[in-house]
Amino acid sequence: MNVDDARMNNNGKTSTPVTVIGLGLMGRSLAAAFLAAGHPTTVWNRTAAKAEGLVADGARLAPSVADAVKASPLTIICLTDYSAVNGLLADDALDLSGTTLLNLTSGDSAQAREAARWAEQRGVRYLDGAIMAVPPSIGTAEAVILHSGPQADFAAHEATLAALGTASYLGEDPGLASLYDVAGLAMMWSVLNAWLQGTAMLRTAGVDAVTYAGFARLMAAGVAEWLPGYAEQIDRGEFPAEVSALETDVRAMDHLIEESEALGVNAELPKLFKAMADRAIAAGHGGEQYPVLIEEFAKPGPA
Repeated sequence: MNVDDARMNNNGKTSTPVTVIGLGLMGRSLAAAFLAAGHPTTVWNRTAAKAEGLVADGARLAPSVADAVKASPLTIICLTDYSAVNGLLADDALDLSGTTLLNLTSGDSAQAREAARWAEQRGVRYLDGAIMAVPPSIGTAEAVILHSGPQADFAAHEATLAALGTASYLGEDPGLASLYDVAGLAMMWSVLNAWLQGTAMLRTAGVDAVTYAGFARLMAAGVAEWLPGYAEQIDRGEFPAEVSALETDVRAMDHLIEESEALGVNAELPKLFKAMADRAIAAGHGGEQYPVLIEEFAKPGPA
């Protein structure tokens, strides 16, 4: 197949061929979404049996990686880690000139940048990405796929990538998708851990988790409304106490710790909050607003 070819799908619209390499749960979901959107889809996996369902739905199973990348102008790679990606692409005889590689394998920003350097040295078009979704949501607007790397390469395939969900472009730095990914995980675990802290406390009074969850959602949504204003303070480097000073917040943290301990509930999480706030106050920031703690987060942690 000429990789510049495009086919007409059942709706009479042009559909670009795509290749998906790696058919774990996520890889199979990616390929299925492309098929559902009418894109001629080629797949490859070390264990060919994982492709059976996709082939039954119209995918083509490539006999080799080389054949797979030749089949499409866009090749999605979704493997276990970057070591697996490096091993797969290590063959110098592998011709990647006719396709854009989009690596959706989970890794860190240093690995993403190294992969981009490898691709640039070989004249290969390369985008790095991160999937902010679970496999069942792929193909819906709820599935957010982050992309970073050359904007022209993203723009060339943006319409095709829309088959997977909401395609978000972050910038030229190939490490940005990985950084956003882990930053999102920090938000996720912080919210969940805070909710679990409150749930453990309220259970001592006979309040079940379902009942508290409704109130917790309101709290989380309310706090989220503060983020744009707090972000402006961080970017300016100025933290006037418009709502509350950090030294006032610390008194509330003391109350949270004392209440947790009195209830027999683990207080490690609120003690961590307070330890960071205490250091900021000791550095002279007690009269400033909570986002001044960015100075503590920006430092290396204790060894």
